[in-house]
Amino acid sequence: MNATKSSLLMSFAEKYTVLLIGMVGSMIVARLLTPGQIGIFSIGAVVVGITQLVRDFGIGQYLIQERDLNAERIRAAYTLTMLIAWSMAALLALLSYPIADFYHAAGVGQVLRILALNILLIPFGSITLPVLRRQMRFGALYCINVANALANLIVCLVLVKLGLGYLSLAWAAVAGSVATVLASLLFRPADMPWLPGFKGMRKLLAFGAYATSSNVLDECGVAAPDMVIGKIIDVEAVGLFGKAQATLNIFNMLITKAVTPVILPLFAATVRDGHDMKQLYLRTIAYMAGLSWPFFAVLAVLATPLIRLLYGNQWDASAPLVRIMCISSAVFCLFGMARDLFVAMGQVRLRAQLEAISVPVRIVGIVVAAPFGLEAVAWSIVATTMFRSALLYRSLAALTGMRVAQLGHSVARSAAVTLLTLAGPALVMLLPGFDEARPVVLLGLAGLAALASWVAGILLLNHEIKPELITLSRQLLRRLLPKPVRR
Repeated sequence: MNATKSSLLMSFAEKYTVLLIGMVGSMIVARLLTPGQIGIFSIGAVVVGITQLVRDFGIGQYLIQERDLNAERIRAAYTLTMLIAWSMAALLALLSYPIADFYHAAGVGQVLRILALNILLIPFGSITLPVLRRQMRFGALYCINVANALANLIVCLVLVKLGLGYLSLAWAAVAGSVATVLASLLFRPADMPWLPGFKGMRKLLAFGAYATSSNVLDECGVAAPDMVIGKIIDVEAVGLFGKAQATLNIFNMLITKAVTPVILPLFAATVRDGHDMKQLYLRTIAYMAGLSWPFFAVLAVLATPLIRLLYGNQWDASAPLVRIMCISSAVFCLFGMARDLFVAMGQVRLRAQLEAISVPVRIVGIVVAAPFGLEAVAWSIVATTMFRSALLYRSLAALTGMRVAQLGHSVARSAAVTLLTLAGPALVMLLPGFDEARPVVLLGLAGLAALASWVAGILLLNHEIKPELITLSRQLLRRLLPKPVRR
């Protein structure tokens, strides 16, 4: 357990550092580029996101969950990664022209060709990262990912100042990949082989086929709003919707993305040891609900001042979208980790089957809703996320024996904590002149009130997070308070 907590601590440190760097860059770039320019890059980025999932081919997941990982299987992973990545880069470069014509935006093609170069570089460091995750070496991962974020930020800002516009974002991604490759060489495990090989490829291909199907379908669901909105509405609407999603993703950056790197290795180790997966999952979602539900409730209330602070008044139209999609984000936090649980239990085929059902439903919902505007798209995402969550729960119940009553019992105190957390900002918002205050003042007062109400709720209701909160508070006090001088 101490090793798990240490891994979580380093993972949180990494994600928070990367988040801070990314938010600084995003706040600056949002003021230097127009919604249309950012929309062009967003369309290119989501197309590349799909090809990158094919490139990964589930190899990272395979290396983490494989019971007997040896040099032969790592060599096979090297070989397959290079073959797929370089093929995807060539295909992306060729398709950049018809994709640009489809969106009537030549800039999309330019972005795709630059990002194709980025894909050529990725294999040189991509195998090291999952091996480090398997070994729980999150200190090394901290250094590698922070190097990527810093290189990305510095190159982006320099190129924007030089007048490259949306191309600055694409070249910054290339710079980040170069930094990742160089940094991964410093932390590469000594026993990792350098040369590729083909032995063990069959098992990797069998696992990767289902993992890739699942990951590609999942990414299609994520990319669908940008791609459909860009075609049916316009690229400016893509930018507005993208900023709404970026605001919602603050929780993913603060919590989910810090927890996820630890979750799959933890689930896989629990399966190998033969422990009860149901109790582990119920305990995990109790923690997630205690964090996510209050966050999204407060975010829904403070969406407008937060967007103004982060991106400026020109993005106000994103705020209603954030409020609507807070519902789907809060619900999916309970079931998103089920996908890692399925992989850890060797049920990668089941995960692919669930995505094959839920993603087409999501895409159809977005296509039907898009002609009615961005808010209709946001509500379609809420509806289809509910459907997807129901599918995941059904499979969880079949595999682990979980019941609705047990799920409800695990999150009951989190619901009460959420209501108490909202009380703080609600009282602050009743103060005279609150609406006319600057965004930073609004968020400062309401945020502090929400934090105080959340802490009070955790303690008063004896939430599962309480022991961890007390331990963290004591550690902070020891660091902040001066040590007594011995005489």
